[in-house]
Amino acid sequence: MELSGFFKSKTSSAQDENIAELAPAGIISPGDSAARLAVIDDFEQAGIGWIWASNNEGRLIYLSGSALERLEFAAPQLLGQPLVDLFETDSENPEQGSERPLKFQLTSRNKLKDLVVRLMPATKASGRNMWWAISAHPKFDQQGRFEGYRGSAKDVTVEYERKLEDSRLAEYDSLTSLANRHRMTRRLESTLAAFKSSRRACALMMLDLDRFKQVNDTMGHPAGDELLRQVSERLRNVIGERGEIGRLGGDEFQVILPDLDDRGKLGELASKLIQIVSQPYPIDGKRAIIGTSIGVAIAPYDGVEKDEIVRAADLALYAAKKGGRGAFRFFSADLKDEEEERALLLDDLREALASEQLELHYQPVVRTKDDMVVGFEALMRWEHEERGFVSPGVFIPAAEESNLINSLGEWALRTACTAATSWPKSVRVAVNVSAVQFANSGFIDIVTHALAHSGLEPHRLELELTESVFMGDSETVDATFRMLKDLGVRLALDDFGTGYSSLSYLRSAPFDKIKVDKSFVDSCTQKDQNSAKIITAIIGLSEALGMETTVEGVEAFDQLKLVIDRGARFVQGWIYSKALRLDEIESRMGSGEFKIKPDGPEIYRAERRSVFRRIGVIHDDHRYDAVMRDLSKSGAYIEGLLGVPAGTGLVLDLGAGQLVVSTVTRSQDAQIAVEFETPLVSDGAGGLCTRHRVSPYALAAAGMPLTSLPQGHYPIEQLQQGPRSKPQFLQVTNGRAAA
Repeated sequence: MELSGFFKSKTSSAQDENIAELAPAGIISPGDSAARLAVIDDFEQAGIGWIWASNNEGRLIYLSGSALERLEFAAPQLLGQPLVDLFETDSENPEQGSERPLKFQLTSRNKLKDLVVRLMPATKASGRNMWWAISAHPKFDQQGRFEGYRGSAKDVTVEYERKLEDSRLAEYDSLTSLANRHRMTRRLESTLAAFKSSRRACALMMLDLDRFKQVNDTMGHPAGDELLRQVSERLRNVIGERGEIGRLGGDEFQVILPDLDDRGKLGELASKLIQIVSQPYPIDGKRAIIGTSIGVAIAPYDGVEKDEIVRAADLALYAAKKGGRGAFRFFSADLKDEEEERALLLDDLREALASEQLELHYQPVVRTKDDMVVGFEALMRWEHEERGFVSPGVFIPAAEESNLINSLGEWALRTACTAATSWPKSVRVAVNVSAVQFANSGFIDIVTHALAHSGLEPHRLELELTESVFMGDSETVDATFRMLKDLGVRLALDDFGTGYSSLSYLRSAPFDKIKVDKSFVDSCTQKDQNSAKIITAIIGLSEALGMETTVEGVEAFDQLKLVIDRGARFVQGWIYSKALRLDEIESRMGSGEFKIKPDGPEIYRAERRSVFRRIGVIHDDHRYDAVMRDLSKSGAYIEGLLGVPAGTGLVLDLGAGQLVVSTVTRSQDAQIAVEFETPLVSDGAGGLCTRHRVSPYALAAAGMPLTSLPQGHYPIEQLQQGPRSKPQFLQVTNGRAAA
């Protein structure tokens, strides 16, 4: 290639003369172009580096022959190509991650110094990744016109790959290859900072694994490590390219989801994660069963800084676990600190157990052919003097994380067995047993002592187990089953159908009964649901195996008729009775037989919720205070306004940026019924919320009342006292109307 003037430099005649005097010593004269080019050839052939040049259009016009050989390309294939088509700066560069793209640098005529570039795929005949470090300076003619770049390059692939690996080890978890806490913190900070200025949303999910500690304790830490690897792979499969997943340590995971604030979609994603993570894991020929709970927070609604969003997601996660695990929860402002709340709860629970504040209530199991009570399930109840009624879904999971569950379980067994001795001998009592209790080496002795102390016949005691008991060592599990059957107690598999390998459990464990989970009953009368078919299949399977079946959670007559038509012989649910106190049961036993006639609504309506919630109602430019009742996904009843005609369009302010567009469908006295333009979605805690929220920035700009805004910093001049004009409807307060 002709490189006229390319490597020539201008020197003064005095310099030439001084150097020429040294020619006999082998010194090359600056005027000897051929000799100078020979030196450059020697430099290129030695592999120390290569020479390259571009023209004023940014196209490659020269590249050392040894470099072309390394790339396995002939010169005509590369020369004349734009540099930006041949090389790119590497975003994964641990030292240059914030550098401008190569195109920007070349266009700006910047001087390049050891800039690491990645060769584009079209440049690599071998397909191997290659990185070069290039240096160059821009060349201009005497009129200042740009003529291109002149520079050098060297192959730094080996060194660069080592740096990449060091960077990967510093930012990624070595066990799961997910991002580690350091990388996730940095990514979340940078994402929130960038999104704050553009007022974009970003969701954060916090996950931790339920019952993971039991896997480590019963199967060993290597099994726990393998479980974490499998969990990570499942998370990748579900999240895909929607966000970045990180393992923060232990069994804690985090997911960053940019530009996602639709709580309907987030709820669906969280539910899918829970479903997939809860499937059994094959490990060394055994099966481990865990679950997960998820907390969700969304910027800017729940905070705008990293610490605010992480804390919000943490609190939501604790609320999900506190609500019974295997669930998700969105952050709300009334959630309390996790560690403090957990410690207080356990302290109160220990005191309740020691001071006999806990009770067992008993829900009847009824034979459908004659409405005869054949058994009771013992359910733990706790009425706290300050907390009020505390759900077992709240305190049982907390107890399972401490040794307190064994004490609670032993108390429940003794109490239930003693209570059942006063019932007719045809009536059994069922007691729930957690996986932690089942794995306790002293569990068989506890059951034996409870029977001996009470005098209850063993066949009248039924132990309700879930699939999680199979998580431990299979030989130990089988041995425990054999000893329980030797005692003569009955075994029931609870929550059947919600797991993923129940058939193998039925084959290997000596169950006497299967309990159909309430989740199938809730949807069995709905269209386009397979729940009714599943109920039929479970009942048929149970009968084929010589087992009983109890259908749980029946609340309405349409459900009762369906399950009876599908073959259900035993039913447990509110259609017959809620859980009863022992004294009430004994008073109703009468002559020794206990019959309960079904009583309940004709049709099951899962979506209706009785609420008492103060809200704002916005019409035109005025805001009213009102009370919302009987909330559903599609509408609500509202009290507190007079003179609102049907067809009126209203905006309901549910707080925290939740604005619902609705239309009045019925109006009578001070009560109106409204239909929502967009249905509400589940909040993961048994309640409902809007899919989207109005940004706090927009709320502030619209002049919403201070009480309607989430905590945060807003422009003072934008904060007013809300929409106001002459009222069009009468406000009703304490039963009295006023303008």
